[in-house]
Amino acid sequence: MTNFSHVTRMADFALRLKDQLDYVNVHSFNNFKIRVGLNVGPVVAGVIGAKKPQYDIWGNAVNVASRMDSTGELSKIQVTHDVFLILKEHGYPLECRGYIKVKGKGEMLTYYLTDYKDSQFPKTSTV
Repeated sequence: MTNFSHVTRMADFALRLKDQLDYVNVHSFNNFKIRVGLNVGPVVAGVIGAKKPQYDIWGNAVNVASRMDSTGELSKIQVTHDVFLILKEHGYPLECRGYIKVKGKGEMLTYYLTDYKDSQFPKTSTV
């Protein structure tokens, strides 16, 4: 079995990010919203630029992750079917969003990550 800890770590990070933003909103009387898109796959990475070098990543997996973000709904974490399969196997609750039109990809079946694996992290207190 392949170790998919990078996928579960990103899922946990996205959920904590959402929780922390909720906490900030409650304590600062703001209403900030976030969208997150997750995908898995090979990427190419490197530093580009002579005058102002910057680290970046490229590839189909990156483009699809970006599309998961841009086609998602505010305050939700949208994931691809590949990510769904991995997270489901690791005990994360997800709900099917259905097929959506994705630029450059056509129709894709997507899901929303709804909570932590087996409620492993307590929700950040908002009281």
